[in-house]
Amino acid sequence: MIDIAMRGALDLPALWQLRHLMASRRIDIVNTHSGRDTQLAGMAARTLGRQRPRIVRTRHLALPISSLFSYVTLPDHVVTVSRFVAGYLASVKVPAEHITAVPTGIDLGRYQTTTPGSLRKELGLADDTPLIGTVAILRRKKGHAELIEAIPTVLEKFPTAHFVFAGDGPQTNNLNQRITELGLTRNVHLLGLRRDVVNVLASLDLFVLPTHQEALGTAFIEAAAMGVPAIACRVDGVPEVVCDGKTGLLVPVDDSAAIAASIIRLLSDNPLRQSMGIAARQWAEAHYSREVMVEGMLAVYQKLLAAKS
Repeated sequence: MIDIAMRGALDLPALWQLRHLMASRRIDIVNTHSGRDTQLAGMAARTLGRQRPRIVRTRHLALPISSLFSYVTLPDHVVTVSRFVAGYLASVKVPAEHITAVPTGIDLGRYQTTTPGSLRKELGLADDTPLIGTVAILRRKKGHAELIEAIPTVLEKFPTAHFVFAGDGPQTNNLNQRITELGLTRNVHLLGLRRDVVNVLASLDLFVLPTHQEALGTAFIEAAAMGVPAIACRVDGVPEVVCDGKTGLLVPVDDSAAIAASIIRLLSDNPLRQSMGIAARQWAEAHYSREVMVEGMLAVYQKLLAAKS
């Protein structure tokens, strides 16, 4: 690993270091992941003439882009983590033939559906306690507030249900306050940052993350890999991961009533919930393994190298 500090898009020392590295190592492909490194690597490559490395930029976000320069002019190809992001880039005039969607892949070996979770024991809950949870940074766009507003309705139908929120972030105090205001402190647990995400997921009956914006959603892939059906919002790239009615349920953004109804539906139907969990694992294996991602990236690289030669 070679560490090159990049202090800005016009950092000349960094540009020179990149150029030297590309030339001395005879690098074929440079894969960048942000505007800054794309500009520096792209400019460095273009000083090397015909033997320059090809630049691939990966776009991980669903946010609007501020400039086409680092998507059209500098890179030879753009990889996106979802078809949604690919479609957005094409809509703002990035040539569609220069875009390939290669979804994020995870190491499925870490996520074994036979692994028992210990979260109920940790929280002092009975083994048959319905447990609904989420794993995400606690910030506004993740939709934790809407989930909390849905909980009282769920508890009317399932008074023994418990909800866990793994993660920390800027909304922690606000969420704690609302949990107290709604009288939910007995049934809702803010776990903070957890290193044992697999254990948390293995403990859940349902994974619920009503995020407002998501290019794809690695958290949904991880839940699917553990065989846990998900409830999510029909937004951006999320429907590519959560197949409505098959691996989980999709609801409108900012709709606590729909979230509550979906949770109640799946808690009320064990066979449906279990079949969705099985389908979720199969979907993850087919589309979101590390091997599938590597194959997709290699195909992009090989196409560029073939064109170069």
